[in-house]
Amino acid sequence: MRRTKITLCIWMILCFFTTASAQTRHAKTTLYPSYKGLVMAGYQGWFRAEGDGSGATHFAYGNEQRSGIDMWPDVSEYSKTYPTPFKLADGQPAKFFSSVDKSTADLHFKWMQQYGVDGVFMQRFFNNARPENRKDDKVFRNAFEAASTYKRAIAVMYDLSGLAGKGEDCSTLIDDWKYLVDELKVTNPKGTNTYLYHNGKPVVTIWGVGFPDRPYNIRNIGIERFIDFLKNDPVYGGCAVMIGVPNSWRTLRADCINDPYLHDIIKRCDIVLPWSVQRYSPLLHNDMDRYRDDVIDDIKWCRDNHLDYVPCVYPGFSWHNLSRYEFPDDVKPVGSIPRQGGKFYWQMLSTAISAGAEMIYVAMFDEVNEGTAIFKGSDNPPKVGDGTGTAFINMDGKPSDTYLWLTGEAAKILRHEKPLVFKMPERVTGK
Repeated sequence: MRRTKITLCIWMILCFFTTASAQTRHAKTTLYPSYKGLVMAGYQGWFRAEGDGSGATHFAYGNEQRSGIDMWPDVSEYSKTYPTPFKLADGQPAKFFSSVDKSTADLHFKWMQQYGVDGVFMQRFFNNARPENRKDDKVFRNAFEAASTYKRAIAVMYDLSGLAGKGEDCSTLIDDWKYLVDELKVTNPKGTNTYLYHNGKPVVTIWGVGFPDRPYNIRNIGIERFIDFLKNDPVYGGCAVMIGVPNSWRTLRADCINDPYLHDIIKRCDIVLPWSVQRYSPLLHNDMDRYRDDVIDDIKWCRDNHLDYVPCVYPGFSWHNLSRYEFPDDVKPVGSIPRQGGKFYWQMLSTAISAGAEMIYVAMFDEVNEGTAIFKGSDNPPKVGDGTGTAFINMDGKPSDTYLWLTGEAAKILRHEKPLVFKMPERVTGK
């Protein structure tokens, strides 16, 4: 009997040390131990150009009849740019950057540091997570290296777009997270660890849960298993899960599936992120009051269910060029949700903070396809055709870095370093 007890004790000790040594995939410390007090943005990183080594050309390029972007970037500071079919007003060729280039990531993260944007969530689409596509990880490698160099927070956001739902489930993402942790060392890099943690745990986002226009059914894609893996796996788990859901997730109406199972899934997570893009507009009377009330009610629901909440803000929206050939029967106008020189963006930021937000998600850092990018944009985009084809928004006469600067100002207010103001702040000349 005594020998049995000794054997049992030895077994328990071995189990303890095995578990302790196994749970070393993630670094124990990071510069960003909590999302609270931070303004993070989404980062697409999907732009490609002929000659950048990717072997592909993104649909942003093409001709005047088939462009997929609505906002032209200010490329004056990029060390590498590529020709496009477009011409500027002075007749010079309009150039674009490539997300594959390391210099692009360096510049973007340098801007984040310069203007006080705390960091980004790297979009990891389902197709990119497939084993055959993982070798195309230059953008991820460059971004994580730049985040460490410029001391910016960074985290993985899995986007379920591309999940067919026909016998396919989240097992692919489980394998991909192991790959990112083991091969790319995203949570335990050689340099300074800036991976975003929350409550001391690495944050992993699952985006695209509860939208009615998706080909998959959330009840049969193994979402619970994926969440359980991220939270409880003895080697790769110990993570905080943020879930990206429709704007009306709480009421299960409007842009959300009417299935209470969504709430069951949400309650298994740690942070709720609603997708608010296109749901609010400065063209609608008192729409910021509606946004404020939604945020307040969302926060209350989350607190009642022991969850954290991050509201989504965006500077405007434009989806004209892509819609012309993707949805020819429903072509969107240029600048359908106008930026108003930054006024709308500031309304969203100040309203979210006044409603009780402790952290913010910005859609997006580099999304020029839908005209939501906050990085440096051009006020002199290419001039095309006779106005009946491709068209781009401009910066309303504002400096190209307006939205980066406004984001940094909002971060200061969020951290109570400056008082909240509802009127869009004005920059002192030269700053």
